[in-house]
Amino acid sequence: MPDIQVGEQVFDVAFHPAESLLYTGLLTGEVKAFRYDDQGQHESAFTVRPSKKSCRALETDADGAYLWTAGKGKGLHTIDVSTHKVVESRKNAHEAPINRIKCLLPHMLATGDDDGVVKLWDPRKPDAVRTYTKHFDFISDFLWLEDKKHLVASSGDGTLSVMDVRSGKTEPHAQSEDQEDELLSMVTIKDNSKVVVGTQLGMLSIFNRKSGWGDCVDRVPGHPHSIDALCPLPSTYPSAHSTILTGSSDGLVRAVQLFPTKLLGVVADHGEFPVERIKVDRAGEGRWVASAGHEETVKMTDLKDVFEDEEGGGDGECEEEKDEGQGQKFGVEEENDSDEEGEEREEEEQETPTVVVQEGPKDSSEEGDDAEDQEGKDSDDEGDDSDAPVQERKRKRKPEKDPLAAPGRRKKGRNEVVADPAFFADL
Repeated sequence: MPDIQVGEQVFDVAFHPAESLLYTGLLTGEVKAFRYDDQGQHESAFTVRPSKKSCRALETDADGAYLWTAGKGKGLHTIDVSTHKVVESRKNAHEAPINRIKCLLPHMLATGDDDGVVKLWDPRKPDAVRTYTKHFDFISDFLWLEDKKHLVASSGDGTLSVMDVRSGKTEPHAQSEDQEDELLSMVTIKDNSKVVVGTQLGMLSIFNRKSGWGDCVDRVPGHPHSIDALCPLPSTYPSAHSTILTGSSDGLVRAVQLFPTKLLGVVADHGEFPVERIKVDRAGEGRWVASAGHEETVKMTDLKDVFEDEEGGGDGECEEEKDEGQGQKFGVEEENDSDEEGEEREEEEQETPTVVVQEGPKDSSEEGDDAEDQEGKDSDDEGDDSDAPVQERKRKRKPEKDPLAAPGRRKKGRNEVVADPAFFADL
């Protein structure tokens, strides 16, 4: 689908839960709606301006009849989608600009602002039902856990808070320790048993609900910049229980599989603009994913095309990973060829691999234990023969430790010398 041009910077996007309708919240305070079809064609549906200040957050109710908007103006506005009009406005709903809105239950809505205040609303009542003030920095994202009726909030103060909406207490049910990093986005995996949190430093922090909310149980590196948006994959895909979509400030929307960690591919590229919002249509079960950043367009990507190409690859690896694997295989074949060239001179076979693999004395394999001990004392960079296989295994595992990093040039091994093939012709 061609990019949807909206004319102003996009702050948030939302889909109608049942219809092919996309909402965009803009810097000017306008809310623009667009209709689209399966062939990728789109057209403008309506435009509403609830506030003169920027619209930062959008959310629809369960059946899509109403659209809630909020932003820098600190007010909470309700739009009737059928009439395209603002039917209710709660001015000064917060004392600070509102960043996030989340629909929890048919008659319950949550909002979070720049000061870390979280409020619960009943759309039938004018005032907030409950207010939480545990955070002291902006609320970056909300996560709703239906089974426990828990609302999870992430904050720029480096903590998560868990609120039981069934309780009348204004204190959170649980709160994590300081993660020493801004927490920007959240999503669940493994049938909601684990919570993945995106951070400012580009780390994915994994929280296990069974282990409590005190601290994360794992961290997954790989993103070069902050992870501003996370989104689950539709459940129709086989790996949906452990695969997420990540939006980073490097401008890329990635499909990432966790446990084991693997980069499945790049879904969308926003160039130099950071990605701050990712949504999938049809209440998260559709085929179109919308991504937006600091640009005046919304990218619509067909997930079916992305993952059909991946399934055609067989093992689910992206082309970059395949190329990297082929390069490693090619290196092994070169070593085998060099051994065949040395068959005619059996007396020099022990010296040849020493020249190719290690920087050190060519006759190290012929020296005794005393000579090996002396070599260990002369140089800390050179190890004995027993350390060589360990170093080789570490080099092979490097791609697994940082699977999300963009592949670059192959680095020379610690004790490896790159020799021209003509070198072996004279041996």
